[in-house]
Amino acid sequence: MTLKHDMQSDAVIQPLSPAVISLIAAGEVIDSLAATVRELAENALDAGATRIHIQLWPQQWRVRVADNGSGMSLVDLEQAATAHSTSKIRTRADLSHICSLGFRGEALHSLAQLSTLEIVSRPQSDASGWHIRYSQEGRPTTVETAAIAPGTIVTAADLFACWPTRRQALPSVAQQLRAVQLIVQQLALCHPAVTWQVTQAERNWFTLWPGQTAQAVLPQLLRGVVRSDLAQLTLDAEQLAVSQGQLALLVGLPDRCHRHRPDWIRVAVNGRVVNAPVLSQALIHSFRRTLPRDRYPVCFLHLRVPPEQVDWNRHPAKSDIYLQNMEDWCDRISAAVVQILRLHDLNQAGQAQRVQQLIKVAEQAGPYNTGPDNIGANNTGSDSIAARAQGSAQTLPARLKAVAQVRNTYILAEHSGGLCLIEQHIAHERVLYEQLQARWQTVPLEPPMILSQLRSQQVAQLRRLGLEIDPFGEDLWAVRTLPAALQGRDDCAEALIELSLGGDIETALVAVACRTAIRNGTPLSPEQLQPLLDDWQRTRHPHTCPHGRPICLSLAESSLSRYFRRHWVIGKSHGV
Repeated sequence: MTLKHDMQSDAVIQPLSPAVISLIAAGEVIDSLAATVRELAENALDAGATRIHIQLWPQQWRVRVADNGSGMSLVDLEQAATAHSTSKIRTRADLSHICSLGFRGEALHSLAQLSTLEIVSRPQSDASGWHIRYSQEGRPTTVETAAIAPGTIVTAADLFACWPTRRQALPSVAQQLRAVQLIVQQLALCHPAVTWQVTQAERNWFTLWPGQTAQAVLPQLLRGVVRSDLAQLTLDAEQLAVSQGQLALLVGLPDRCHRHRPDWIRVAVNGRVVNAPVLSQALIHSFRRTLPRDRYPVCFLHLRVPPEQVDWNRHPAKSDIYLQNMEDWCDRISAAVVQILRLHDLNQAGQAQRVQQLIKVAEQAGPYNTGPDNIGANNTGSDSIAARAQGSAQTLPARLKAVAQVRNTYILAEHSGGLCLIEQHIAHERVLYEQLQARWQTVPLEPPMILSQLRSQQVAQLRRLGLEIDPFGEDLWAVRTLPAALQGRDDCAEALIELSLGGDIETALVAVACRTAIRNGTPLSPEQLQPLLDDWQRTRHPHTCPHGRPICLSLAESSLSRYFRRHWVIGKSHGV
């Protein structure tokens, strides 16, 4: 017995005390002011609230969330803050049928561990409510009756007082408030019928008004965006060819709103915004032909899928999930984007026709022609169509002389018959595209580039392009060769993802040429302008880029003469 006792006293591995275990678990669930707001707001939504008021006192580390939901009885209030107590699930089987935002029973207990927690609540059926304060173990310490409207008010004060290191490690107050704002915005998009009021230190911060769909909410979140800038499509289970489910897609129309960064692509599943890089990439890829280069769409995608197809038990914040049939959902998303853009085109047909008539009138009255002779035919994005357009286009002047660069975007050139304005990016894109057509070459990549969460179709696509790619672990792939044109670029990983989403080798050539061409906004010296013009003029199809966009606007000398009315002054006293 003595020997056994001595061996235990010498052991390095010792069981943790329940108090330490509870504190570790609490610190994983509640790690910031934003996490506190998220958990309490989700509880309010689960209670059926239609109005949620969030009050913040960041300097005092205090958060209060009030709602008009179903409320809690005294019996439920006494159990609400104990460990793993919840009304959402009962059995092991319930874990595969999660239909609520919360289900673990950890949030209130974690708040009791990390703050001074009190709840005031009244069920709809009761005449009065109850006010309870809780100990760190989640047990009631004070129970009082309270006059309150139906609903619940939860207050967490002096957050992380028992864990000062956590307070010191958290970002600045401004950053924490921005995180809170993001949480509320995401929940508001998922639950548009709810009114959200947020105050800071007793002063109104912002209010989000309700609507039938997210289309009423998004303009309140993005400055300069109005409802007419957005298009919405909802597909039910029958339209999606699934037994259960719904796809709701809200997008900014490409000709009206887009972003410099992919910071407004939101994906939600069953009422909660989640991290879903594969679905986000599917959205970005679906807009690649409709947005300017290096611009990203404004999108909110909300999937309603059968609960048994989602595993929420992956991350404490439930932001990362396992979703079944991911590739099928990607295909449905791409088809939905095509459908919503096609519907928009049909709705705008009358307006487009009026714009075309206006352009024709301007051309007839103006001094020069901007019709098909100058901009190519149809501009559908196909190089074969661009080649046919060249046959009807005017022949470029034999020699262009670079004069200047305009707004770091256009090259102004002169020739014997007038002037030309050439967009530098797409002119260079045409040059690179034809060079890649003549020689598609891959080079070794050392060390290999690691990509994550590629679908099987993406891996097969990269291999079809001649790239060497091997498994490197769970959801990881090592790319060992890449197109020579991408070598040394900072955005190589993004370029490879883009290539993996493409169709055939022709699409890959266009994507590489577009990505590696000189960006608009890049200043070029006079010594760089002329060689670019010379290379462009030597291409087989100089009138359009591989996407079909016109490259050159030509102004004939005769058109300039008519515009400036030089024929008026012939023989007049004020000059020839």
